[in-house]
Amino acid sequence: MSDHHDGTWTLHRRDDGRVLAGLVVTGGDFPWLNARVDPREGLAEVRTLFAKELRLLDGVDEDAESWERAYEAVRNTVTLRYPDGQEVPEFLLHIDGNEAWWRWSDEPFREEQ
Repeated sequence: MSDHHDGTWTLHRRDDGRVLAGLVVTGGDFPWLNARVDPREGLAEVRTLFAKELRLLDGVDEDAESWERAYEAVRNTVTLRYPDGQEVPEFLLHIDGNEAWWRWSDEPFREEQ
Protein backbone atom coordinates (compact mmCIF):
# COMPACT_ATOMS: atom_id res chain seq x y z
CA MET A 1 0.00 0.00 0.00
CA SER A 2 1.40 3.39 -0.94
CA ASP A 3 2.15 5.94 1.73
CA HIS A 4 0.33 9.19 0.99
CA HIS A 5 2.99 11.17 2.84
CA ASP A 6 5.58 10.64 0.13
CA GLY A 7 5.53 11.81 -3.43
CA THR A 8 3.55 14.35 -5.35
CA TRP A 9 -0.16 14.92 -4.98
CA THR A 10 -1.92 16.65 -7.86
CA LEU A 11 -4.52 19.40 -8.04
CA HIS A 12 -7.00 19.14 -10.92
CA ARG A 13 -9.79 21.21 -12.41
CA ARG A 14 -13.08 19.56 -11.58
CA ASP A 15 -14.70 20.35 -14.94
CA ASP A 16 -12.07 18.95 -17.32
CA GLY A 17 -9.59 17.09 -15.11
CA ARG A 18 -6.64 19.24 -16.20
CA VAL A 19 -3.65 19.17 -13.83
CA LEU A 20 -3.26 22.61 -12.26
CA ALA A 21 -0.34 21.86 -9.95
CA GLY A 22 1.83 19.21 -8.45
CA LEU A 23 2.00 19.38 -4.66
CA VAL A 24 5.40 18.02 -3.67
CA VAL A 25 5.21 16.92 -0.04
CA THR A 26 7.91 18.57 2.08
CA GLY A 27 6.73 17.57 5.54
CA GLY A 28 3.79 17.93 7.83
CA ASP A 29 2.39 17.94 11.32
CA PHE A 30 -0.45 15.44 11.63
CA PRO A 31 -3.17 15.81 10.44
CA TRP A 32 -1.69 18.41 8.06
CA LEU A 33 0.69 17.87 5.15
CA ASN A 34 2.90 20.62 3.75
CA ALA A 35 4.05 20.86 0.17
CA ARG A 36 5.79 22.96 -2.43
CA VAL A 37 3.48 24.02 -5.24
CA ASP A 38 4.74 23.04 -8.69
CA PRO A 39 2.42 25.21 -10.81
CA ARG A 40 1.16 24.09 -14.20
CA GLU A 41 -0.72 26.01 -16.82
CA GLY A 42 -4.14 26.90 -15.47
CA LEU A 43 -3.22 27.34 -11.80
CA ALA A 44 -3.32 31.12 -12.22
CA GLU A 45 -7.02 30.81 -13.08
CA VAL A 46 -7.87 29.48 -9.61
CA ARG A 47 -5.31 31.31 -7.45
CA THR A 48 -7.82 34.07 -6.65
CA LEU A 49 -10.19 31.48 -5.13
CA PHE A 50 -7.44 30.25 -2.80
CA ALA A 51 -6.36 33.80 -1.94
CA LYS A 52 -9.92 34.76 -1.01
CA GLU A 53 -10.37 31.59 1.07
CA LEU A 54 -7.14 32.26 2.97
CA ARG A 55 -8.06 35.91 3.58
CA LEU A 56 -11.48 34.94 4.97
CA LEU A 57 -9.95 32.15 7.07
CA ASP A 58 -8.24 34.86 9.15
CA GLY A 59 -11.67 36.15 10.17
CA VAL A 60 -13.47 32.80 10.37
CA ASP A 61 -14.36 33.29 14.03
CA GLU A 62 -16.30 36.46 13.20
CA ASP A 63 -17.74 35.33 9.86
CA ALA A 64 -17.73 31.59 9.30
CA GLU A 65 -20.37 31.76 6.57
CA SER A 66 -18.26 33.86 4.22
CA TRP A 67 -15.32 31.49 4.65
CA GLU A 68 -17.55 28.46 4.06
CA ARG A 69 -18.84 30.00 0.82
CA ALA A 70 -15.30 30.80 -0.30
CA TYR A 71 -14.11 27.27 0.44
CA GLU A 72 -17.15 25.81 -1.30
CA ALA A 73 -16.07 27.75 -4.40
CA VAL A 74 -12.63 26.11 -4.14
CA ARG A 75 -14.14 22.63 -3.77
CA ASN A 76 -16.53 23.19 -6.67
CA THR A 77 -13.59 24.11 -8.91
CA VAL A 78 -10.79 21.70 -8.00
CA THR A 79 -10.15 18.10 -7.01
CA LEU A 80 -7.11 16.66 -5.24
CA ARG A 81 -5.51 13.34 -6.08
CA TYR A 82 -3.19 11.12 -4.10
CA PRO A 83 0.25 10.32 -5.52
CA ASP A 84 -1.23 7.05 -6.86
CA GLY A 85 -3.75 9.02 -8.94
CA GLN A 86 -6.86 8.20 -6.91
CA GLU A 87 -9.17 11.10 -6.12
CA VAL A 88 -9.18 12.29 -2.49
CA PRO A 89 -12.74 12.03 -1.13
CA GLU A 90 -12.48 14.98 1.25
CA PHE A 91 -9.86 17.63 1.87
CA LEU A 92 -9.21 21.07 3.25
CA LEU A 93 -6.50 22.69 1.14
CA HIS A 94 -4.84 26.09 1.43
CA ILE A 95 -2.46 27.56 -1.14
CA ASP A 96 -0.35 30.64 -0.48
CA GLY A 97 2.12 31.46 -3.23
CA ASN A 98 4.34 28.42 -3.68
CA GLU A 99 3.29 26.76 -0.43
CA ALA A 100 0.34 24.47 0.14
CA TRP A 101 -0.95 22.70 3.21
CA TRP A 102 -3.92 20.43 3.65
CA ARG A 103 -5.62 17.77 5.66
CA TRP A 104 -7.65 15.03 4.08
CA SER A 105 -9.89 12.09 4.78
CA ASP A 106 -10.32 8.82 2.94
CA GLU A 107 -14.01 9.21 3.83
CA PRO A 108 -16.20 12.28 3.24
CA PHE A 109 -16.31 14.58 6.28
CA ARG A 110 -19.63 14.31 8.10
CA GLU A 111 -21.68 17.48 8.40
CA GLU A 112 -21.64 18.72 11.98
CA GLN A 113 -25.17 18.63 13.35
